[in-house]
Amino acid sequence: MQLVVARIGRAHGIKGEVTVEVRTDEPELRLGPGAVLATEPAETGPLTIETGRVHSGRLLLRFEGVRDRTGAEALRNTLLIAEVDPEELPEDPEEFYDHQLIDLDVVLADGTGVGRITEISHLPSQDLFIVERPDGSEVMIPFVEEIVTEIDLEEQRAVITPPPGLIDESEAVVASSRDEEEPPGDAGEAPKDDV
Repeated sequence: MQLVVARIGRAHGIKGEVTVEVRTDEPELRLGPGAVLATEPAETGPLTIETGRVHSGRLLLRFEGVRDRTGAEALRNTLLIAEVDPEELPEDPEEFYDHQLIDLDVVLADGTGVGRITEISHLPSQDLFIVERPDGSEVMIPFVEEIVTEIDLEEQRAVITPPPGLIDESEAVVASSRDEEEPPGDAGEAPKDDV
């Protein structure tokens, strides 16, 4: 099975290094020196990682045969794809590969069906499940421990305990700090003069 593990960004310096947007929880395993990666577009690869280092919080890679900025810049926006055994599991039992989560049924703690995971969106702050509901609409569910309480791969389901309004907008609770500051009925009234 093939998984996208990174996207090549800008060239860094003049010796062929590139920045990469990491899309794997295991960069040390997937993006280490000697790793041979397929690419999208396919004609760009395969690429073999020669060196890797972290600079100012970003991973920099150099590929065999790429020795200058021009060659590095030509790789920009290329997706790096690793071949992964579909039976392989992440080292941490609390982590999952995207392909393990796609198509899981999403249910509430009481067993009520919500929908099916069709996509995982990786955002800088957190990951989101994109869940298709039976009526065809979509709902986004943050993949955080407080909401996604269980992933059961054997039963092919994700159990959630959503806050009010996440699944059903009619249950949303609107809170405003302004409501707490002003007593009811006094908002916007001008002071009255004694006559």
